[in-house]
Amino acid sequence: MAHQLTTSYTTDARDLLRYYKRLGDRAIEQCPDDGLFTVIDAESNSIAIIVKHMAGNMRSRWTDFLTTDGEKPDRNRDSEFETPPETRAGLVALWEAGWKICLGALDSLTDADLTRTITIRTEPHSVMQAINRQVGHYAHHVGQIVFLAKHFAGANWQTLSVPRKKSADFNQRVAAGEASQR
Repeated sequence: MAHQLTTSYTTDARDLLRYYKRLGDRAIEQCPDDGLFTVIDAESNSIAIIVKHMAGNMRSRWTDFLTTDGEKPDRNRDSEFETPPETRAGLVALWEAGWKICLGALDSLTDADLTRTITIRTEPHSVMQAINRQVGHYAHHVGQIVFLAKHFAGANWQTLSVPRKKSADFNQRVAAGEASQR
C-alpha cells in the first residue's frame, strides 16, 4: 500500500485495515490447501480456525457498530475455535464476509464519530479506542496467518514485504517513488 499523508484518523484506520486484509489475502493464496486446516501443535489454531474467529469477531464488533454492544448476544466465541470451513472456498467466503462487515462499518464513519461512546462487553469505549482495539486484534491474527502460510508454503513462499538481503534495493525503489513499506 502506498503511504499517503493524512490527518484523518478514520481514513488511516481504513487504509491500515485494508492493508492487513491484503496481507492475509496474499498469505492465504500462497498456502497449500492442506496447510489451511493443519495445526502445528495441540495448543495452536489452524489458519481456518483463525479466519473463523476473526469473521465471528468482525460480525459481532462491526454490525450496528455505533448503536449496539460490540459483543452481540448471539455470538458464541468458543464455537469459533471449533469446526472450521472444510474447503478453501468456504474459508475465503467466511474471510470476505467478515471483512465486508468490518470495512463497511468503517466506511460509514467520519472523524466526528471518533469521540462517540460505544460499548464492547458492556464496557464504554470511544469509537477511536474501539477501532484501535480491533486494528491490534486483526494485525495479531493476520501475523499468525502469515507465519503459518509461510511455514506451509515452504520454498514456494513469495515474500509479502522486503525480501531478505534486499533492503538497499528496496530503499532505492522507495526513494524513486516505486515502492512503499506500508
